[in-house]
Amino acid sequence: MEKKDFHVIAETGIHARPATLLVQAASKFNSDITLEYQGKSVNLKSIMGVMSLGVGQNADITISAEGSDEKDAIAAISDTMSKEGLAE
Repeated sequence: MEKKDFHVIAETGIHARPATLLVQAASKFNSDITLEYQGKSVNLKSIMGVMSLGVGQNADITISAEGSDEKDAIAAISDTMSKEGLAE
């Protein structure tokens, strides 16, 4: 299992557009990918799940992946977070 912590810096947090980008990035992989926030964990491939968490600015989240391409999945999601200015 691969895990990575992020600190959300985007002013609007992870709302509709960034959530869609993350879901699209996660959906390219076979691994099970989850986003954890305030003790709740959702499938990062589910737009409704991600939106339901209401992740705001300055939130600390953890993304974990488990499966055959877990390292690549975490790398791609980290890349998306950086490119979009979502988290550090």
